[in-house]
Amino acid sequence: MQSSPQHRDGGKSPTWQQVVAKYQNPSWQRSLWQVINTFVPYAACLALMYVALSYSYWIVLALALPAGGLLTRIFIIFHDCGHGSFFRSKRANNILGTICGLLVFTPYYQWRFDHAIHHATSGDLDRRGTGDIYTMTVREYLALSPRERFKYRVYRSPLILLGAGPWFMFLVAQRFSSAHSRMRERASVYGTNLAIVAVLALMWATIGIKAYLLIQLPVMFVAGLAGVWLFYIQHQFEGTSWRRHEQWDYVTAALRGSSYFKLPKVLQWFTGNIGLHHIHHLSSRIPNYALQQCMDENPMFQDVTTITLRSSLHSLRLNLWDEEAERLVSFRQVRAAQQAHEARERVQPGGRSFPVGD
Repeated sequence: MQSSPQHRDGGKSPTWQQVVAKYQNPSWQRSLWQVINTFVPYAACLALMYVALSYSYWIVLALALPAGGLLTRIFIIFHDCGHGSFFRSKRANNILGTICGLLVFTPYYQWRFDHAIHHATSGDLDRRGTGDIYTMTVREYLALSPRERFKYRVYRSPLILLGAGPWFMFLVAQRFSSAHSRMRERASVYGTNLAIVAVLALMWATIGIKAYLLIQLPVMFVAGLAGVWLFYIQHQFEGTSWRRHEQWDYVTAALRGSSYFKLPKVLQWFTGNIGLHHIHHLSSRIPNYALQQCMDENPMFQDVTTITLRSSLHSLRLNLWDEEAERLVSFRQVRAAQQAHEARERVQPGGRSFPVGD
């Protein structure tokens, strides 16, 4: 892929940088309206859940679904603030981002720092490990001991990624600073932790800690599940692109290494258009509410891998990157290819190493 996709209109076409520049200007009216239509119904859902505790916990759990969706939308606002794309004002982005961070149990400055690394290294096999779901190559996996292979398989299992994963990510992992954190990032972690303790103390003194947890935990699980799944499917799908650093290209990594997750309109609203992830990775300064317009008006962003809810489920079976076949493969495919290779070796020793893509 060329580093600058262009229109095929017979004349000199604008570069992708010129194309996306049109959409990189936040509208304070649209941003403010998004804050209102997200925070107000979220607060209303929590209030209704508290009232419902006196009637039936099934009602509480039912209300946790829209509340979790709205908390996911708050995370998208948090995410946009971290990219400096929600408001023109850097200060306004940081203030709102910090507030959203408390609601999603995530330290704003620490997350912003790690997420910037993710954008700079996504799809680069030699720079994995920060802000991503760790993915091994087939060669790396086969070089592991049986015990280490088992640990990786557990880590990549749906039960862990989508079951324990949301709890661990937002309730445990975000409580600690990264080894490469600077003073501001560490302060963000400590400040968020103290604020969470203060909220817990306030809830204990008012509605009671049990009532708070009965409301907050299911909401956090729904939002966390949505967040982890979205982050997973946006880079782990059939047709994605990974390259070694010397062959890595920013535009290819954005448009081919990030998916277009086409969701029903209601889910697209709750997830703040984050499914248009290929455009977001190409230009993170585009506000979430301008991503759809950018795609609709520019054919260059429409010729990409499209993932649907149904097809996205297949990606759960893709666990390893096969460098020879240049695609994600499953543990089962690796095992079958290895068994076939061993069978050939018994007949004809000294054959070539096996690619899973054979």
